[in-house]
Amino acid sequence: MSAAPHRIAILVYDGVKMLDVAGPADVFGEANQLGADYRIALLSATGADVASSIGVRIAVDGSPASQPDPDTFVIPGGAIYPRTPVARDLVEATRGLAARSGRVASVCSGAFVLGAAGLLDGKRATTHWKIARELADRHPGIRVEPDALHVRDGSTYTSAGVTAGIDLALALVEEDHGPDLSREVARALVVYLQRAGGQSQFSAPLQGPPPRSPVLRTVVDLVTADPAGNHSPAALAGHLHVSSRHLTRLFREELSTTPARYVESIRFDIAKALLDQGHTATQAASLAGFPSYESLRRVFVRELSLSPTAYRRRFSTARRNR
Repeated sequence: MSAAPHRIAILVYDGVKMLDVAGPADVFGEANQLGADYRIALLSATGADVASSIGVRIAVDGSPASQPDPDTFVIPGGAIYPRTPVARDLVEATRGLAARSGRVASVCSGAFVLGAAGLLDGKRATTHWKIARELADRHPGIRVEPDALHVRDGSTYTSAGVTAGIDLALALVEEDHGPDLSREVARALVVYLQRAGGQSQFSAPLQGPPPRSPVLRTVVDLVTADPAGNHSPAALAGHLHVSSRHLTRLFREELSTTPARYVESIRFDIAKALLDQGHTATQAASLAGFPSYESLRRVFVRELSLSPTAYRRRFSTARRNR
């Protein structure tokens, strides 16, 4: 262990999500119980206490100017972003702290604060899967990776939604003190040291806007109504009274995919929902229109880095056998 303390500044603001603050802070605090020396300071742009998203007041240690230069600066997220523009004083405080810090990290929608401060331009980053597209649209200079739990680009770190801040903090502890200590912290907090899969395992089915073309919207309706039916490109084209070439062109131009891959994605979403409802992996494969469990497994591994059986164990119920 290094004898020098490692200073961590967490910048909070009205509407900040409590778990985005408490999750990483508890990781660093638990590491201190095992020999690390993290000095955590909660700061606000003005030095005044703030109200979290659940209404609980957060007492701060002061403003950025009142504290020594941090080794790590963390900006947590809040439900107010990206619904509202990032306040000017928060942007300025973020820029100032980042300039004084050895490394900069965001949790969830905190990436929008870093983005507004220009700190993610030209860098890879992630945020909560629900708002990843908005981050990319608002800041085209950011290379958004929507499925990552956390991303490092140089000395800048971003993480996905809420509890992914714990994953990121564990990674930072491992960077500082090695895997043995971070593993002990994970065990103490009863969390995974490194979760399998990416954010897509947590996303809801059929996300994203519906296709604009009436023809493509009909494809969604057809497959959803009868997942196990014949939805080959030729069959779809015949049902929709268009040529296979025209249908393929519509998919390529509007959705950047093929008819077969799009049908597979709908079936995949249906299979996820069936697993969530408690169906076995074999039942889900059959009901969703996959020819076999193995064909469903291949899609799950490709999309989520998890097998259907592992997904079912993780997400079908929060109950445990007594």
